[in-house]
Amino acid sequence: MYENILKNVTRFISLTPEEETFFTDLLVCKSIPKKTVLLREGEICQFEGFIHKGCLRMYCLNDKGVEVTILFAIEDWWISDIASFQDQVSSKLYIETLEDSEIYMLDPTTKEKLLQEVPKFERVFRMLVQRNLSTLQNRLVSTIAESASERYLEFIKVYPSIPQRVAQYYIASYLGVSKEFVSTIRKRLASKGK
Repeated sequence: MYENILKNVTRFISLTPEEETFFTDLLVCKSIPKKTVLLREGEICQFEGFIHKGCLRMYCLNDKGVEVTILFAIEDWWISDIASFQDQVSSKLYIETLEDSEIYMLDPTTKEKLLQEVPKFERVFRMLVQRNLSTLQNRLVSTIAESASERYLEFIKVYPSIPQRVAQYYIASYLGVSKEFVSTIRKRLASKGK
């Protein structure tokens, strides 16, 4: 049951059987239906979640009330509003399931308990934050410096399974283009055999 999350964590640290049990006993596994909003703007994020199964997206609303997708998260990824969770402040983001999902969750209390009892988990969460920061920095540079076509090619490198799993308008929202553009570029790439 916990094989995937333990494999994810042990990329960064080694755990004794007792530490594995302590960790997994703290996790709450939730089965969440498709199209469920787990976090809304103005709420305080109360979870860090490891996606065992499913696809989620994080988004915000721009000044016109249009959804702008920040990231997608699929199996073997973690998701949370880190700023809201860490500082217990109101979120500016939404987190929504795009597929029926199974997520292992830690709340602030259980995470703190984990870090106190098994301090080496600090490394796990530091590595996750660094990975998240790197992903967001690369996305920012891409948005500023690359053409829409280049952004799409980078997107399918980072998220190869997403185009088959989510609606085109979510991808368009992520790339900052129209869904018609996404459709056109997908057809162009298909005709080139990419």
